[in-house]
Amino acid sequence: MNFDSSRRLAFKKLALGGAAFGSLTSFDFKELNPLPLKGNINHGVCAWTMPSLNLDELCVAIKKIGFNAIDLVGPQGWDTLKKHGVDCSMCNGAELGIPRGWNDPQYHEQLIKNYTELIPQVAKYGYKNLICFSGNRNGMDDETGMKNCAEGLKKIMSVAEKHGVIIQMELLNSKVNHKDYMCDLSPWGVELCKMIGSENFKLLFDIYHMQIDEGDIIRSIQTNHQYFGHYHTAGNPGRNELDENQEINYPAVMRAIVATGYKGYVSHEFIPKSEDKIAALAQAVQVCDV
Repeated sequence: MNFDSSRRLAFKKLALGGAAFGSLTSFDFKELNPLPLKGNINHGVCAWTMPSLNLDELCVAIKKIGFNAIDLVGPQGWDTLKKHGVDCSMCNGAELGIPRGWNDPQYHEQLIKNYTELIPQVAKYGYKNLICFSGNRNGMDDETGMKNCAEGLKKIMSVAEKHGVIIQMELLNSKVNHKDYMCDLSPWGVELCKMIGSENFKLLFDIYHMQIDEGDIIRSIQTNHQYFGHYHTAGNPGRNELDENQEINYPAVMRAIVATGYKGYVSHEFIPKSEDKIAALAQAVQVCDV
């Protein structure tokens, strides 16, 4: 199964909560010791990247490492997070998948219904962020797609503003992982933010994806950080560990993020190659904890 289909399947499962995860009963979390984190970066992890842990186990593991936020968990997983005192740093469950998004008016009615219903639930649980996607081009030009996105998203902004929820459109690469995805460059996303004109619409700046499609990561953050409401990490190439085998200078990128005054989450969304997945996650946290 390729990454595209794996992630789409994972989103569907995570929207249903912890029951979708497998189980790793042999892992001894007692061996973990919290890292001495500096507190400048609020770390999170994307739940779909740790499929061998159920949601309870993942909550225990991240708290042992020393942070307490998980991305991309749907409504039926939120009670589990609350039980452990873990924040859902990026909620999901209203989207129709990555290819079918706001750039296509045929999906607007269903998307407006989904987001209008889910936004109050996000707020009720005390969460702030809800993901969305542009959708694929399917032959559509970028200007038309941007106008369509703005037209549809403006219809849910009053609900988002009322409940204090930020709708975050993810920037994804269209070169390797998400062929034909429209929101694949930060300038396009920034123009969409300006067109919508609400502080409750931001971009999820995925560092891995933008390294592939545009590069110049630090300059992008310095120039347009006011439009970036959330960050994801992963090593490039390969979307694996943040180690010496990949090209992104994550400490420098994190220092650039901190310098903007950003106080939100940086969530790790890499696929560990090593057998010890939690050790790989702890390593990523250390690399990014500037």
